[in-house]
Amino acid sequence: MPSDTFSILVVDDVRLDREILRHHLEAQGHQAELAENGKEAMEFLEQGTFDLVLLDIVMPVMDGYQVLERMKSHPRLRHVPVIVVSAVEELESVVRCIEMGAEDYLTKPFNRVLLSARISNCLQKKVLRDQEKFFLKNVEEGKERSERLIQSVIPKTFSNRFRRDKRPIVDYFTEITIMFANFADSEDISDKPASPETIQMMDGLFNQFDYIALQHNLEKVKTIGDSYMVVGGIPSPFRQHTEAVVEMALDIQEILTRFRLPSDEPLSMRIGIHTGPVRVCILESGKFSYDLWGETVITASALESQGVPDQIHVSNPVYERLNDEFTFVERDDRVSISGIEDEATYLLTGRKRSRHEGSSHP
Repeated sequence: MPSDTFSILVVDDVRLDREILRHHLEAQGHQAELAENGKEAMEFLEQGTFDLVLLDIVMPVMDGYQVLERMKSHPRLRHVPVIVVSAVEELESVVRCIEMGAEDYLTKPFNRVLLSARISNCLQKKVLRDQEKFFLKNVEEGKERSERLIQSVIPKTFSNRFRRDKRPIVDYFTEITIMFANFADSEDISDKPASPETIQMMDGLFNQFDYIALQHNLEKVKTIGDSYMVVGGIPSPFRQHTEAVVEMALDIQEILTRFRLPSDEPLSMRIGIHTGPVRVCILESGKFSYDLWGETVITASALESQGVPDQIHVSNPVYERLNDEFTFVERDDRVSISGIEDEATYLLTGRKRSRHEGSSHP
């Protein structure tokens, strides 16, 4: 239907008047639907979509006042404009219809030129109202998308503070646990650019990681290419953050057994975990930036990069906190890692208890 063609419902109990209005509307290029009483009009309105209603007042079964009342109390129909075209000339009727929500009121016999002008004016206002509703809907949807995007990048606690305070956030946490997980060398993953099949596989895998992070009350910080970073104890500190991160690392090893590369190779990841203090920084310089700063981040990353494929490489602070609950093997070869140069590092090998005997949740 052309953009200047409108669908108009004519409601009148006099057949001749209905036909006159129909011919008049069709001559203007509009589509007309005819109803002989208010009950039939409401059936048309509830089943279809109309841009305008030309409404008589005195009708059997259901009169024009009743139609107006029902339309203006209906969530979808209340915004459909109505022009009353009636033989009732009393001022009281005009006032009553306008107060009930009618856009205009013409008396019979109507002047065709005047009716055309009133219809054109009414439809133009409807177009403007529809455009305004469309714009406002897009604005609201844009706000919702922005909110979802912000919360996918920044924890809700921080994003609420950021909007409220309108300034960068820098927080200091005395003890958190960070995990880096990265794929061991593989031609499928190291290919530049990666194949669509590899990207699809990694997307599904990281979605699994996101899910188990939520299960363990952990916060994903970001993914960088094929590297995954998660933290425990931020934004809400809890006592068992180190155990929660280690549990997720073991879950990752289990999940990896369910995925294979497009070349049918098994997946292999290095995982590094460290516990210590960190600064959290949230900035908005053109785009939101959420990151963790400090020696703890550098150390966790180094534990991953100098780790062993298919193994969970942890620092001494992690070992000391969890030695009673998990099994570890001290690495024979000392690795040179900034911040823990003189400390032993360990490979986590499993749990000393079944999972349902305890929980990694706070």
